[in-house]
Amino acid sequence: MRFFFPCLLSFLLLLDIFGGATWAEEPSSSGSGFAVTDDGWILTNAHVVRGCQRVEIGNTGEAVDLRMDSHDDLALIKASAGVQTRPLALRHDVIRLGEDIIALGFPLNGILSDSIKMTTGNVNALSGLENDARYLQISTPVQPGNSGGPVIDRYGHVIGITTLQLSKSFEDKTGIMPQNVNFAIRAGVAALFMEAQGFKVSYADDDKGAPVPSTADITEKTTPSVYKILCYAATPTIEANQTLKQPLPPSNPPTGVQGNVNLPPVNQPTVTFINQNNYDAIGFDYRSVKHVSFDNCLQMCENDGRCQALTYHKRLHACMLKYDVVALIRNKDAAASFISSKRNSVKITDFMAMSNVDITGGDYSYIEQTDYFTCFIGCVSDQRCIAFSFIPRRKQCWLKDRMGTPRAKKGVELGVK
Repeated sequence: MRFFFPCLLSFLLLLDIFGGATWAEEPSSSGSGFAVTDDGWILTNAHVVRGCQRVEIGNTGEAVDLRMDSHDDLALIKASAGVQTRPLALRHDVIRLGEDIIALGFPLNGILSDSIKMTTGNVNALSGLENDARYLQISTPVQPGNSGGPVIDRYGHVIGITTLQLSKSFEDKTGIMPQNVNFAIRAGVAALFMEAQGFKVSYADDDKGAPVPSTADITEKTTPSVYKILCYAATPTIEANQTLKQPLPPSNPPTGVQGNVNLPPVNQPTVTFINQNNYDAIGFDYRSVKHVSFDNCLQMCENDGRCQALTYHKRLHACMLKYDVVALIRNKDAAASFISSKRNSVKITDFMAMSNVDITGGDYSYIEQTDYFTCFIGCVSDQRCIAFSFIPRRKQCWLKDRMGTPRAKKGVELGVK
């Protein structure tokens, strides 16, 4: 008993010393990202940084700026002033089915080691769920925390950004157990987002014919450009990459797709539309109506919660409602309209769209079993491409690097920069 009071006094003294201490704050979720400029801009997924009170970029400290496009699930975050980064180049060449790829990132933060992880695989499909041409399906195994990391080809060029994976809830709803079904948003979509934000995109040089580096060499070269992204929320949030319990907005993949965090219900503001005469909206059509006026078409879109954009064919009096819109191209026979919330992300291009017209010669690349949107993205993200011809009936796309003689050709959709 003679030692009780001194021990108690020591314990109370220690309690007084440490009682006011601030313990290390734990991140509410995590993801990955990679440098796209040399002055600290990092590209990642929007769902990695959405709802964060603050964001930390690897060992560089807190992010000081944020640009986000929730529609395409992309975000740009800026490291603090003075941070120098080594950008990865985006590939503008056509992506081929089956080509070898590498995914980089920081999965399972707090469980696995803190070091970067790499997995290898292939391009399984040239579109995502429900033929969403913004995505690639990939076989590289990914885990919670990989979101936002780069998917690179065997030369180290970015072809996509790891974004989604089918989760257990998909099995619960369908009875089908997905095995390694993952998706990456195309680098071309990221390029459009960056350009809309005023960034100059760094495109990769053509490496055709060059020796293919070893997996170890290319991983060693690219990993310094990849960063762990830590989200610190104002209030506790759901752990990273839990199954989505509610659907994303209609233009996003359905429930059963795994992202980074659950999205809270959003109070939808009053939707207003921006009209653009003599333009065609590039997006995914889900409904068409003939023999209507432009005002009727616009009213249908305004009253439909799914509709984010429309194209009205003035000569045919036809209305096409779209889930989304990524760009506008010039078309004297058309009028477009899109929701005002997309003002900063829609790219108004100098492309001229013409129907039943083709250009002779100039073909340097060919994409089969595709759609108009993928053909457009393939050309707009390729510095070499100045025009494309798309044949809907055959689902064929031809990219052109020089202009021949325009000629009338039924069944061809022509796009010219």
